[in-house]
Amino acid sequence: MKTLIAYTTTHGCTEKVVAEISDFLNEEVSTCNLKKEQIPDLQKFDRIIIGGSIHAGQIQKSVKNFCANYQNEILKTELGLFICCMEKGEKAYAELQEVYPEALLQHAKATACLGGEFNFEKMNFLEKMIIRKVSKVDRSVSDIHHEAVRSFRNKMRKVYNPFLFFV
Repeated sequence: MKTLIAYTTTHGCTEKVVAEISDFLNEEVSTCNLKKEQIPDLQKFDRIIIGGSIHAGQIQKSVKNFCANYQNEILKTELGLFICCMEKGEKAYAELQEVYPEALLQHAKATACLGGEFNFEKMNFLEKMIIRKVSKVDRSVSDIHHEAVRSFRNKMRKVYNPFLFFV
């Protein structure tokens, strides 16, 4: 099964998660950083996984545009959606529901909130100031939920075969 992981990363967290997901999948996996790379022909893929990070309650514009511009093609494949954010529980899940189109959420085989990071080394002065004020964090913090990443990968790898019920 050919898989495309289309993502955008701002400070590197989503890229780390994408590497963790792609290392696990046994199939042919291609990745596409939507900010930096040309979008490949989506018809060549059986599965598409889309991810991005949340900043001030929004996912990156390139992820939004990809979902909006290619929704019809995406809906013809197996689909996984994830976000990286520092929120937890219901608040993180609400952000996931808010940033992806309803049609994609309904079609997705798996959705996940996979944790996040504040990487002060990669932030500019304004970003650091906002994080300090809003989140009360003054240094780099990593809170990637590796167990959630494993669970998401496992859900994406499962194959549904209706004929197994008749054996």
